[in-house]
Amino acid sequence: MAVVHDLAHDSIARAVLDSAADAIVAVDNRYRVTVWNPAAERMFGWTAGEMLGRVPPIVPDELKAEHNAVQERLLTRGDGGGQISIATRRFHRDGRLIDVRIDTSLLRDATGEQLGWVGVYHPVEEDEVAAHHMAERARLVRRLNHVVADLGTELDLAEVLDRITTALIELTGADAGGFVRIEDGRRLRLVSMHGLPAHLRGSTADLRDSLVGELLRSGRSVKLASGEQRLGDLIWSELPGLHTIALSLSYVQNEPYGALYALFCGRKVGHTELELLELLAGHAGVAVGNAVAYAEVVRQRAHERAVIDASADGIAVLGPDGTVRQWNPAAHTLTGIPSAEAIGREPPFPTPEPGRESTFPLPSGRWLNVLTAEIPETGELVVDFRDVSEAKALEEAKDLFLATTSHELRTPITVVQGFAATLVNRWDELADDARRSAVATIAERARSLGRLVEHLLLGSRAGADELPVTIEAFDLARVLAGVVAGFESLSPLHRVELDVAPDLPEARGDAMATDIVLGQLLENAFKYSPDGGTVRVRAWAEGDDLLVTVEDEGIGIAPGDHERIFERFVQGEAGDRRRFGGIGLGLYIVRRLTEAQGGTISAHPAARRSAPPAPRRVPGERPQAPVMGGRPYSGVPEHQRIGAGPLGWRPPGDAAESPEPGPGTCMRLVLKRADPA
Repeated sequence: MAVVHDLAHDSIARAVLDSAADAIVAVDNRYRVTVWNPAAERMFGWTAGEMLGRVPPIVPDELKAEHNAVQERLLTRGDGGGQISIATRRFHRDGRLIDVRIDTSLLRDATGEQLGWVGVYHPVEEDEVAAHHMAERARLVRRLNHVVADLGTELDLAEVLDRITTALIELTGADAGGFVRIEDGRRLRLVSMHGLPAHLRGSTADLRDSLVGELLRSGRSVKLASGEQRLGDLIWSELPGLHTIALSLSYVQNEPYGALYALFCGRKVGHTELELLELLAGHAGVAVGNAVAYAEVVRQRAHERAVIDASADGIAVLGPDGTVRQWNPAAHTLTGIPSAEAIGREPPFPTPEPGRESTFPLPSGRWLNVLTAEIPETGELVVDFRDVSEAKALEEAKDLFLATTSHELRTPITVVQGFAATLVNRWDELADDARRSAVATIAERARSLGRLVEHLLLGSRAGADELPVTIEAFDLARVLAGVVAGFESLSPLHRVELDVAPDLPEARGDAMATDIVLGQLLENAFKYSPDGGTVRVRAWAEGDDLLVTVEDEGIGIAPGDHERIFERFVQGEAGDRRRFGGIGLGLYIVRRLTEAQGGTISAHPAARRSAPPAPRRVPGERPQAPVMGGRPYSGVPEHQRIGAGPLGWRPPGDAAESPEPGPGTCMRLVLKRADPA
């Protein structure tokens, strides 16, 4: 800088610069003007005062790569000086382009230290040399445009990189080439190559110590490394005869993505090759960016598709015309309509306004909750729908439960209130028998309320999995006898037969819970046998299980309801069964108490037996004692007994029964033995 400054103020040098016919422009290592002679003012229109200390705005954008290539080529020439002459164009202050020939040289001081560059600009006409140069340049630019267009048609990243390195060899005449990607800002990886051994693909090197690292730190866009410099960068030393490496950076979204290498073993490298390398690297960044963006879109689409396909909700995408464009597997499952039939048609249910949700029934009886959202950019609708049939059924069951419970509570409360009011208001007018009858009615209705509250409490605990049970050995025969004894006098129309296998082993479970289970089963048997009949309770052992059946001769269970009756708030079909009252929690509690003990409960149609029906009780007649522990009923004819104690007991399913189905229900309870067989 000092030499140039002194030279500019030397009178003879100043006279030379001022009188030169050609424009002379010198720049320092940061490309700022240090010399701008009068001819330069005349050629470009800017004064020296305006240009000194500034980067001259005379290089068109499309020729900056050429300009950089010339400067880089001068930096790496081995002759210590020399110049490069090119025919090109530069901007005038008024914006027009002027044809010039530039002789560019390095500017050095007396010690050989580089001070910058100096260019002598000659105005030229369209002479033969200039025309040839421009024609050759136009040819290369056209070929580069074709290469760029070809790159733009490819979206696979690996294929894009391979095409880039192939084009590099074609345009620059390099002997080999490659593309290295910058990984994590620390490593380089060779991801594409041409003219190099196949095993080198995927090789890595440290970024900081590489030529790419040097180029990044220099702030330039293109770099040359000659045979006198370090050529062991990455893997290039494996190329025999290598004497020059040229590289240029590629940027994706303004971040350095990688670098394009051109390797020369035979021919020399000129500024044209550097210019083409820089231009190709720039276009490579665009092509790679497109491929990376496309790969990300594909990845996101695949991710979205996987999420949509794996969703348990039905998901449909509707076009602006309201027809289906996308239909996931769950949508097929929920509606029964495969994707091939759904695409191009309207969905089989109304779609609510975007942002709102509605519930619709399908012809199949399934209820769907539907939510719609709009994609503003495309005008499409995303419809999410799920099966809420169970929730809908539970909601209806709860409504029925509330109505039924209200009715069940109102009836005994009304009776209690009425009789209590009668006793309060007419106590002195009533005879003792009438008073006792009223009090007995109040007591009986109070017991009904107590049972109802107990069912509600147990149902709540069962739903929360909080049923308290104690697992221990207990005498199942004794529990059966106690439960049956409690029911023997409840109805003059019903008779209970108990048939327990001799030496029935102890059960493993909770005696109190089993008592509640058996009591509920007998209560149901009585309730759903409005015309009376025999209720048969039997118990026996099978392997490690103890089996108990409660069979009645009542109205039976409708087909398809044998499992459903164990759900909350369910009493089978409406109609006949509704007239029997209740809140639909009894059998639900039975199943939960049974399962809490490790047992099972199931419902089956009763089997018709060959024995004649048992005679109905006469109102007021003393009920007969049931069989206890294998002892026959008193006063019951032999042919009417299910078993005959130790000598005549038979398990169910033997020859005394017919498989022909008939009215009535058989509840089958299975518990575990306390002492496994």
